[in-house]
Amino acid sequence: MGRTPSKPGAKPDFGHSPETLAFWRQQIRSALNSGATTPFYLFSAEPVAEVLAGLDALELARPVVHWLSTKTQPLPALLNWWRRQGRPAEVVSELEFRQVAEAGFETGSILVNGPAKHAWLPALSRPGLRVNFDSLRELTELLPLARRDRWRVGLRLCTSEEYDPESPEFPTQFGLTPEEAGQAVRRLKRVGLPIETLHVHLRTQVASADCYGRALSEVATFSEANGLLPRYLDVGGGWPARHTLGRGGRRLDAGFSAAAFALAVRQAMKRFPTVEALWMENGRHVAAGSGVLVITVLDVKERRGLRQLICDGGRTLNALVSVWEQHELLPLEHRSGAEGLTAVYGPTCMAFDQLGRRAMPRSIRPGDRLIWFDAGAYHLPWETRFSHDLAEVWWQEGQELGRVRARSTRAE
Repeated sequence: MGRTPSKPGAKPDFGHSPETLAFWRQQIRSALNSGATTPFYLFSAEPVAEVLAGLDALELARPVVHWLSTKTQPLPALLNWWRRQGRPAEVVSELEFRQVAEAGFETGSILVNGPAKHAWLPALSRPGLRVNFDSLRELTELLPLARRDRWRVGLRLCTSEEYDPESPEFPTQFGLTPEEAGQAVRRLKRVGLPIETLHVHLRTQVASADCYGRALSEVATFSEANGLLPRYLDVGGGWPARHTLGRGGRRLDAGFSAAAFALAVRQAMKRFPTVEALWMENGRHVAAGSGVLVITVLDVKERRGLRQLICDGGRTLNALVSVWEQHELLPLEHRSGAEGLTAVYGPTCMAFDQLGRRAMPRSIRPGDRLIWFDAGAYHLPWETRFSHDLAEVWWQEGQELGRVRARSTRAE
């Protein structure tokens, strides 16, 4: 659990608009009236569409293609909605590949990224598949298949801007160094497979758009030195989630500027005259605000000045990101009056299972429902069955609202 306000009167500022809060309360009440039982997730297409509209409005000097980061929110209802918008999907595992294939994505609308794909991709290869190579071993093992099926290939480059966010002195494990990428270029040229795409993905929750400018400068230098004529430049994802605080209580997007990002890309594009389109794969930024987690207070305790709400959902089962992120956490019912320092716990027998700790109304009581906001990114992928069932999942799209997954007890 990250640092949270220690004074009962201190309240984090997540920046949600009154309209956003009202939207989710309305949808939650509709779900409850339709038979929803807590804990449940409620996801909606509308916030995703809103974020995409903002991204599409950026002036980036080239057409932009937004690939769905499937790992961020592998929800079939979202996959189907995304495909109907005419947008493609990015996958990094066999499970994700099968999910998007089942959702009806055509081969040209599936981009295979991620490490060690040589361990699973051969069984699923298709003619014309888009694949970005992550290592020389991948290239060695997959090259015969790439030639046979005429893959449309790219290289994932590890720039100096790619490092472990928790230990910045160390690089991440992804991509090819310039030396390795140079070898890959020569091998692909020898077999007549053109390199269509150059790809970078810096990390998650990128704090400043300046990082993209520096990374793209390195990519341009590499491209020029190796005589490449890429058709696509893939800048990955990494934009920070909105309305989310870090451990220290600061908004994760406080230092990130969309205008600065757009300027960095426009400047970089001057060195990529052959690039036809810019690709983006934002996961958290696009999906985080598309869902909420709804839980019910089961018990209330008081310990040494700390009010404790024990609920039927929490960190261990439903919201692992609460380890390093603070999200808005509000009662569904109207509760007013004096506030006190309150901790919200899940139902598992683990002290770790704490969803948040902050000032909340002391009038909250057993039977009340609490809303954990911005649950659309990495909540489902990291959901657990630790001595409990998987939660219900509800989906809202236009005038339609319904349960898309029942509570599950199958330990598959």
